[in-house]
Parts: sequence; structure tokens; C-alpha cells
Amino acid sequence: MIELNAQQIAEATGGRLTSTVDTTATVTTANTDSRLMTANGLFIARPGETTDGHHFIGAARDAGATLILAERETTDANGQPDPAVIVPDATVAMANLARYIVDKIRQHSETTVIGITGSVGKTSTKDALATLLATQGPTVAPQGSYNSEVGVPLTIFTADLDTRYLIVEMGADRVGNIRDLADIVRPDISVVLTVGSAHAASFGSVDNIAQTKGELVEALPAGGVAVLNADDINVAAMATRVPDHASTLWFSAAFAPPRRPRVLYAANADTTVDENPRFDLQYLADDATATDRAGREVTAGLIGEHHTTNLLAAAAAAFAAGVDLSAIVTAMPSIKPASAHRMARTDRTDGITIIDDAYNANPESMRAGLKTLAMLGRNTGRRTWAVLGPMLELGDQHAKEHILLGEVVVRLNIDQLVVVGAAARALYTGAVNEGSWGDEVDHVLTNEGAFDLISQRTAPGDIIFVKGSNGTRLWELADKLTTAPLGRKEQQ
Repeated sequence: MIELNAQQIAEATGGRLTSTVDTTATVTTANTDSRLMTANGLFIARPGETTDGHHFIGAARDAGATLILAERETTDANGQPDPAVIVPDATVAMANLARYIVDKIRQHSETTVIGITGSVGKTSTKDALATLLATQGPTVAPQGSYNSEVGVPLTIFTADLDTRYLIVEMGADRVGNIRDLADIVRPDISVVLTVGSAHAASFGSVDNIAQTKGELVEALPAGGVAVLNADDINVAAMATRVPDHASTLWFSAAFAPPRRPRVLYAANADTTVDENPRFDLQYLADDATATDRAGREVTAGLIGEHHTTNLLAAAAAAFAAGVDLSAIVTAMPSIKPASAHRMARTDRTDGITIIDDAYNANPESMRAGLKTLAMLGRNTGRRTWAVLGPMLELGDQHAKEHILLGEVVVRLNIDQLVVVGAAARALYTGAVNEGSWGDEVDHVLTNEGAFDLISQRTAPGDIIFVKGSNGTRLWELADKLTTAPLGRKEQQ
């Protein structure tokens, strides 16, 4: 974080200082979690859904916080006011402070801000882009999936004055969310990946999701670039929403490049035996006829054919930021899983492989992950397990989408299906109705039940894929399967 004093923070947030604030003191970090505070830190006492940050001000000060951003005055053990900037709404204040910091960085350095949104692939694309841009200059990207009204400011708080590239991941659960986040960072490059059914319950329709994702391209300044997925009809339609003062760069994972100008695409795309994406990175130039053939075959360390789209999006964003194609191609092989629980592969010493994709789930990402699992089994001859929890926030499509997913598991010839949680019962039903029964499919209610079942039935050589919505905490099962001993019986 750039160094700020209390007066600057009050100016940025419109807050007032308590009487005990040392106006000469500065802060160099900021966080909403008292457990993560360090010396010279700003603790943001934000009321949350389950607890109130004001209750942890004492712990934050003990850990090194020298200033508090709070919604009300509090006192320490001696009855003295805690040194704080008092604001009406801590979340709004975070946004205002983040906007202030972005402005300070832009004034100091040549900084390119890149916003990324989409129903699927945001975090993987963000991680890939961070790897590419880090070869060119100081790069800041979110931790994990910091993509909300809280996560975006927390990402910005980690940037310093010399930041060359600032990558911001943007999620949404209502119309207007992306516009609000874009207003904080004012991106130079806006990347839109996909429009899917994630959060359909809160949005009401896919059209509303598309409307919201497109808010990112509408926010572009003069000279800005919209990086759009030519293979997604809803994203491609956003080209009409790009301001006249900005331009459009396309990416496409289709086998043949679309006949449109300025498109990065994957020629000869396939995967390795370990399902790592492999393709020739090519660029179709402005006249839509001249193709740059300087690109060469690249193989990235991600798992799954679906990551070809994410890799192309990252390449296109880097290209829009001024990185040469040759430098992008050179850096591509170093791209590997960087965020937890996202197609993270662990080859256990007992011969069992865990594919942990348990951070979140929706119909599109579930199908992509299951296809990867099926291909890994087919390529290697190993037995495959799909351990699936419910997909949340699907609204009135919940039962239908889970039934369809159960059918997909069977049609992909995945050997074993373990459905976890009462909310995923329809997934089990779909698999049974499609023709899977007996020991091929099981439904358990808890992570503990799933672990016990898998532990007793798994054998060396098995590949176990774990995926479910974050709210189900299926990632805890993935962690246990990755590290804990498995007591198993031999296959008959």
C-alpha cells in the first residue's frame, strides 16, 4: 500500500478524525481482518454478515494497527478513544480510499489498469495474466477471488506507487455491481470472458447478467481497449457497447479464426496426455486477412481444455497492454495454477491423484471440469471419481441443472460418482435415471461421510475430482483428501 497519513485518509473518505489520532503517523497496509494486521496498519472495522469489525479493534491494535477506519467511535481498555477516521459507511469509505490510491499511483507512474469479469474463468485468467505481465514490470493482482465491493479495494490496497500493471477481478450479483467497481479503478483495458448462469437467482435472467458484465466495457476511457470473447454470443454483442473513443480486441478458442479484425486465436488447439492446454498462438491483424505467423506452439501448466479460452483472454489483455506476441509466447509455459482450489492437481505418494476444483461451481464450470476428468481417465486408463456438491444460486433452475449434470457424469463414462449434500440430491437422481446405479453412484449428506466412503473404496491409480459451490465448504473435503491417509480396500 502507498504510504498515507490520517489526514489523507480522512480527505479520501470524507471522514473525521478522533481526538487521539497522531496526524504525523502513517500507515502502509490496510485490511478488514484483525488477524492479518501488521505494524503501521489501517484496520477497517466493517460490519459484516456474521460479525462486526468494531469488536476486533482492540485485537487489531495489539497486532500493529495504528489507525482505524470505523463507523463509530470506540474506546480502548483505558477508556480513551481509539485513533480512528469515522465514516458513515466503511464499505463505501473503502471504495473511496481505493479510488484515491489509484489516482495517486497514476500520478506517479505509467500504470495500466485491467479489469476482468465473466461468469466463468475470472480467477484463472487473472492468475495467467499476472504471470504474463510480471515479466514486463511490477504487477499487482488479487489474492484468490477478491472481486467484490470489499475484495477490489483490498487488492488496490496492496499496490504501491511503482505499480506498472494493476489487475482487478470483478464479480457481481446484481445489475450495477460492475459499474460501481469500474468507477473505483477506471480500467484502461476491460476483459469480458463469458456470460453464463452463475448467480441466476439474484440476477433474474441471463440477459441481466450480460447487461451487468457489459458495464465494464462501457466504463472505458479514451484510448481504452475492450477485450472480448468472440466465441460467446452474449459477450460478442457487447462490441456495440464499447464507447466510440475506445477500441476492441477479440480472442477466440475456435478451431478456425473468426473473420473479424484484431483477434488472437488458438490454432491447432488440443491437450497433452495430462490435459494441459496446447495450441499455436496466432494473431489476425487489423485488415482481417494478414495473419502474424510468428507465434509458436505453447503448452501451459493449467489443467483442462477449457483453460484455452482463459489463456487466450490473458494473452489478449497482455497484448492490449503493449506486450509483444513473442514475449507472451515465451512466458506462456510458466503459467500454472496459482489460486487455491482451482483445478489444483496433487499426485499423492500412494498413487492417487486429487484434482481440487472445489472453490466454486456453476453448470458451465462443472461440465468443463468433468470433461477434463473424463479425458484424463481416457488418456491414462485410470479409474475416475467425480465428488460433487451442490451448485448454489441457480434459483428455479436448481433441480433441472442438477439432474442434467447427473446425466452428463454418466454420459462421460466417469467411473464413480459421489454426490455430497442434501441440496445436490437431484444430481444423484439424474445419474441414476441415466443408467448409473449400485456402487457406481452414491449420495452422502456430509463431507465426513464422503471422506469415509472414498477412503474405503479408493485404490492406487484413481483420479478424484472434487467440485462444489464455495458455500458448501466442499474444499474442506478436497483438503482432507489431498493430505490425509486413505484406508482403502483393493479393487476386485
